[in-house]
Amino acid sequence: MNEDVMNASLRKFLKTVGVTSQREIEKAVRAAIAGGRIKGNEALKARMVLTIEDAGLHHTIDGVIETE
Repeated sequence: MNEDVMNASLRKFLKTVGVTSQREIEKAVRAAIAGGRIKGNEALKARMVLTIEDAGLHHTIDGVIETE
């Protein structure tokens, strides 16, 4: 395994995940506020699941996203 290649690829993947996830969360929260499902002052429970089937990885991260 080439550590440098894997590290660069991993950083690229994580950057994509971060940017895309933030965009999707913001879009979903705005739509939920507009649709009256939330008020915009809640603490929203969030869960992120990372899966790499070939490596046998299934990692879950739970957290809270504050909206106010």
